[in-house]
Amino acid sequence: MSRPQKGTNQFVLLTARRFLPLFLTQFLGAFNDNFFKSALMMLITYRLGDAAGVDPRVMVNAAAGAFILPFFLFAAPASDLADRYDRSCLMRAVKLAEIVIMAGAALGFYLNDLWLLMGVLFLMGAQSAFFSPAKYSILPQHLAEEELIAGNGLIQMGTYLAILSGTISGGLLILRENGGGWVGAGAVLIAAVGWASSWFIPPTRPIDPTRRVSLRIVRRTREMFADVTPRRDVFGAMLAISWFWLVGATFLAQFPTYARLILGAGEDVATAFLAIFSLGIGLGSTACNALLRGRITARFVPWAAWGIALASVLLWWFSAVDARPPVPSESAVLGAWAFFSSPVNWPILLSLFVIAFCGGLYIVPLYAVMQSRAPEESVSSVIACSNIMDSLFMAGSALGAGLLLSWGWDIPQIFLLMAPTTALVGLLIWRGIKE
Repeated sequence: MSRPQKGTNQFVLLTARRFLPLFLTQFLGAFNDNFFKSALMMLITYRLGDAAGVDPRVMVNAAAGAFILPFFLFAAPASDLADRYDRSCLMRAVKLAEIVIMAGAALGFYLNDLWLLMGVLFLMGAQSAFFSPAKYSILPQHLAEEELIAGNGLIQMGTYLAILSGTISGGLLILRENGGGWVGAGAVLIAAVGWASSWFIPPTRPIDPTRRVSLRIVRRTREMFADVTPRRDVFGAMLAISWFWLVGATFLAQFPTYARLILGAGEDVATAFLAIFSLGIGLGSTACNALLRGRITARFVPWAAWGIALASVLLWWFSAVDARPPVPSESAVLGAWAFFSSPVNWPILLSLFVIAFCGGLYIVPLYAVMQSRAPEESVSSVIACSNIMDSLFMAGSALGAGLLLSWGWDIPQIFLLMAPTTALVGLLIWRGIKE
């Protein structure tokens, strides 16, 4: 099997069977997650929340929790399964389950049953929790070490493009006439295509065919963390990745209210912010291979963190410039054309892009560090622990931002807070992760 040499264009991997089917499978899975979540959030906000007699704001937050909770509950058995069986077979089983789950979503949309859809969201989180350790731990089995930066960069690029396209598609489609039917049918079809693509992922040898799948979740999770924490470079990379998810979740969650309350812009501008953020992370992720030329090192990660910090300060500054016009009334929000045609807003767009671009440069080498420096028998456990930490940090982002807003902070001040904290993380990475 031919392998690209160090420094070769990373997009060559997209022509290789050992990578392309995995890329397509994970892209379709990420798309479907966000396609369904976006549709459900819109439906809760505009229809089902009031019909069920519950506050839509409460249900939106409960839905976010329902998706994250499985990453805590199933990280341990997901790790054990990824080591006990051929990871390509495990991914096919997970993708088959996704078809069944999405059939439940189609039924829920047909019946307009909020509680059934919330159950489906929990199951979608569960299948993602089982898919993630297999997805990331299979990369070192199919890629040479010098290809890990390129492979992880493409995976991150695909993930954020899937988040963007899935979120926009689900939100737009659900509120159309018979939108629930279209979303349900689309989700089943996407799951079926993802399952079909998973059959082309080459097989791998099981890491430990004798591994017991423990159902003592708390004890097994504690054992996984006890194995990971002494490995300073791996554990440091894991914590640094979780910080990225906290920062990303903070920005993404605030875009709608930031656009409306601070900039006086409409939902189309908030969607444009999501597009810029996704594009920036995708380009930053793919730029890693050109910058590092396949070498697995965290040497540039601190600089990327400091780039995020500086751009966060600039975003805060440009959000409050005196030249900004007053926020219009609810009935006169700025559309995308009016917003983008005003030069006073261009620095905001550039700041967001730099934050995202540096985020891509930041996260890709850290995943490669985890995959390459963890022992082969521990890679899936490390990924599972990372998923738990990511979920904790994202939950902390939501809780922290909510508290700060309740204490009278405005959104640009929350963005500003990301600057010194991320700069400190960059310093800790610079001092703590070995070359």
